[in-house]
Amino acid sequence: MADFEKIFQEYKGFVFKFLFKLCRDEALAEELTQEAFFRAYMNMNTLRDESKISVWLCQIAKNTYFAWYNAQKKHLKLEESMELKESVDVEQQFIDKELTEKALNCLHNLDEPYKEVFMLAVLGQVSLKDISKMFGKSESWARVTFYRAKQKLTERMNEIYE
Repeated sequence: MADFEKIFQEYKGFVFKFLFKLCRDEALAEELTQEAFFRAYMNMNTLRDESKISVWLCQIAKNTYFAWYNAQKKHLKLEESMELKESVDVEQQFIDKELTEKALNCLHNLDEPYKEVFMLAVLGQVSLKDISKMFGKSESWARVTFYRAKQKLTERMNEIYE
């Protein structure tokens, strides 16, 4: 228990910032951080490499966020999802929402480590230098992996629109 408290104290800010970048809501990020650490505590036995604990925690945090996101999609009522401000173009909003969902699906289907590196860099705004440390690899590995992830994501998005 004392070891987990140490992990929590050391990484809670990092996980909170990662989740805040995903959801852009401070209260939600705090709630998801608590949930992510609860899940981490319950699954401490799945941690294989303690030197990669930050990657493990980010994976749990990401999964926690997507579980919350999917639950929210199911609970939205049709009339709530259709509420639009008069100044917003309905057609453009539909296209944007559809594009976002397709992009998330393409991202979700990327292979590891491309998906993880891309999400950390773009959604979590973690520097490539820090990503390289998390994975125990060189900074050039992180740069190349991020570049390839962008290429793969672009290819998949282009396939959707062809």
